[in-house]
Amino acid sequence: MGVPEIAWPRKTRELHNHHFNSTVWNDFAFRQGDIVIATYAKSGTTWVQQLVSQLVFAGATDVPVAELSPWVDLRVPPKEVKLAALEAQTNRRFVKTHLPVDALVYSPLARYIYVGRDGRDVMWSLHNHHSKANALWYELLNDTPGRVGPPIGRPPEDVQQYFREWLDGDGYPFWSYWENVRSWWAIRDLPNLLLLHFQELKDDLPGQIRRIAAFLDIAIDEERFPAIVEHCGFAWMKAHAAQAAPLGGAVWEGGGETFVHRGTNGRWRDELSPELSRRYEALAERELGETCARWLATGNR
Repeated sequence: MGVPEIAWPRKTRELHNHHFNSTVWNDFAFRQGDIVIATYAKSGTTWVQQLVSQLVFAGATDVPVAELSPWVDLRVPPKEVKLAALEAQTNRRFVKTHLPVDALVYSPLARYIYVGRDGRDVMWSLHNHHSKANALWYELLNDTPGRVGPPIGRPPEDVQQYFREWLDGDGYPFWSYWENVRSWWAIRDLPNLLLLHFQELKDDLPGQIRRIAAFLDIAIDEERFPAIVEHCGFAWMKAHAAQAAPLGGAVWEGGGETFVHRGTNGRWRDELSPELSRRYEALAERELGETCARWLATGNR
């Protein structure tokens, strides 16, 4: 009996809003070994971009991660500008996406890393990200040509209210958390996808760096490995936040250090009401199933 043919995911729709233009993927010319880092948002995306950059560039200190590793499906800059910049790269490319699987082009040529994080932790980070956005952030998202649907407004100051609106509105004012997680979990056994969890990085950063290097077929220079681990630590990233933050952090009050915020889990435990936490847990199990919901909450598969 022959080896069964892999059923690769197919793109079936486009997603547009104040952030998304999923059509960019239709014109992206994949190369063998391209790396795609996928998350919902505020799930460890920048951390994994930094980690991959350190593996690709062998622990260099001057890697302009935000410039080299764009958010492909973000509306700005225009896709012609973004794709030309990516085509000009001669290094092994690594990019990011916040799309569910069925809204991007999934290529057998690429390696994909999906990062999961408990939605309660996501929301505490997202509230900081959104509430510290400045006028330029709103101008780029709301006023540049190509926006579909309503503009994004300023968030409520109360993080509990923010969380409630996000939960009741299926990701409002951004996009659905559940369909994002569900779509990537459904393809977790594909040979070119690595499922990673934020908590795994917190618990064993050196071990996870080695795990990702093995998945990407990148040989580690053991003499450089301590430097790689240091450069992927929160303190180093905070001190060099301008390299990782989009536009160097120019669209947030406080700059790049606002974008690279705390890097912690569990802040919601002391602030989120038990009622809202229970609602989240029940909805997670209903939307994702028991196994996926447990993985998302703990990192335990």
